[in-house]
Amino acid sequence: MLDLHHIFAMQKKALFFLLALCALGWGFTSYPPVFAGIAVGACFGTYNFWILVRRMDKFDRSISEGKKTVSLGSALRFGSGIAAVAIAITLPQYFHLISTVIGLMIPYVFLFIGVIVSSVKNK
Repeated sequence: MLDLHHIFAMQKKALFFLLALCALGWGFTSYPPVFAGIAVGACFGTYNFWILVRRMDKFDRSISEGKKTVSLGSALRFGSGIAAVAIAITLPQYFHLISTVIGLMIPYVFLFIGVIVSSVKNK
């Protein structure tokens, strides 16, 4: 199984590819708010995944040292998701709400696909 840092590095590469596709979709289609919403949601989703990676490292260190850890940062990730949705609600002429929510889930879809590919390769 891949470690979390390697998975996050692959996530960042996939995010840059997705942002390039969103920029092309924003510039050359008649649906710029949809592609802008996906881009904003994917950026916030990747930020949430980065927070999760950082907190898991901290959790692993505290467990190995025998200390107690307070949380895994769920409130911060939840607040980040609310911020992405607030941007989409505040500026509906620029960002589509549903595509922003879909964009928030894209890093986890990438994670799921990566796990499937990794398990197929290791079989």
